Amino acid sequence: MSEPETEGVSVDAEAPDDQAPQAEPLLRPRDGVPDVSVSRYEIAKAADLLASGHGPFAVDAERASGFRYSNRAYLVQIRRAGAGSVLIDPVSHGGDPLEVLAPVAEVLSDAEWVLHAADQDLPCLAEIGMRPPSLYDTELAGRLANYERVNLAAMVQRLLGLQLTKGHGAADWSKRPLPQDWLNYAALDVEVLVDLRHAISEVLQEQGKEGWAAEEFEYLRTVEATPTRRDRWRRTSGIHKVRDPRALAAVRELWTTRDQIARRRDIAPGRILPDSAIVNAATANPDTIEKLTALPIFGGSKQRRSAAVWLDALARARTSEPPDVQEPSNGPPPASRWARRKPEAAVRLEAARTELAALADRVSVPVENLLSPEIVRRLCWDWKPVEGVDATAAAVDAFLRDSAARRWQRELVVPALAKALAGAGQ
Repeated sequence: MSEPETEGVSVDAEAPDDQAPQAEPLLRPRDGVPDVSVSRYEIAKAADLLASGHGPFAVDAERASGFRYSNRAYLVQIRRAGAGSVLIDPVSHGGDPLEVLAPVAEVLSDAEWVLHAADQDLPCLAEIGMRPPSLYDTELAGRLANYERVNLAAMVQRLLGLQLTKGHGAADWSKRPLPQDWLNYAALDVEVLVDLRHAISEVLQEQGKEGWAAEEFEYLRTVEATPTRRDRWRRTSGIHKVRDPRALAAVRELWTTRDQIARRRDIAPGRILPDSAIVNAATANPDTIEKLTALPIFGGSKQRRSAAVWLDALARARTSEPPDVQEPSNGPPPASRWARRKPEAAVRLEAARTELAALADRVSVPVENLLSPEIVRRLCWDWKPVEGVDATAAAVDAFLRDSAARRWQRELVVPALAKALAGAGQ
């Protein structure tokens, strides 16, 4: 197989010894940019091509975050040794996606997938019937290797000596036809992904962390998505400025109306109405179209046409049950409030964080990958003292196991957490 087309230049990059390696820009895929497979026939041919190859699949997907309401995949890129790369349009074939894409999904079930930041792409790929039988996440591997920069370009430069040019990851991939330079960028995303997998695997092997990575990848592959929080409207940017319950009701009604419109039209909610406009209207509480359209954003031609819709939402807020100012929660409050509400838990949390930070430094793993900070907070908040060192360790281990902490994590952190709880007087 021919080599990628490159041009030799020297650029700075992160390196283990703080000296930048030489890097060659990776400008075009070694076999050129493949045609996009759109029709049922073309997608079946792409599946046949992938089946003729061997080894793992490099997989990536492009979405239209910030442009569309849905998180669906608008382009799927796959590469396999002996087959080359394919680009698949999963939305324009005119049929049932699960049926049309079934030949590709079947081929993909045959070998390991290699992705970068797999948690971003697995959900949208699962929507079209594509699920990995095994998984290798190069970004997560980079985190376990304790690399400070784990984006794809940084890792490719550090480990392979190649420079990926800035691309179109944040573009509107629902656009059709897709520009050729976008397709070139998309094909390059999987061009050297398998090579990167082998390179970072060697690093983890040298560090004695391959087993840890395998557990993390399997967890990532099989974990079920957590339920969406009930009051999603509380994530409105700037809502912290709204403290009056009636104004919060206005935020809720405006957000809900916007969400319904965005879902129906498959447009990103912020393109329907910015969060800043929701907070502003909720605070001002206008009761006429004239007052509403006098506010920033609402005076524009697009918003003027929808003024009655937003005014109706504000009217509903005035007669509906206002929400609590503080969001109801089954979990612990923010740690900043612990010293006042439950000081013994605050002492436990400080001790646990100190022990985990020291452990993370010893094993060269970011503390957040050593154990989820949310699990640590819940443990320290809910902890019930027990007698004896062994009983304390057993109770911590049981809590972490119930919280889906992986075996390698429990083996490392249970002694540290047991020590912290004991030292904090439990």
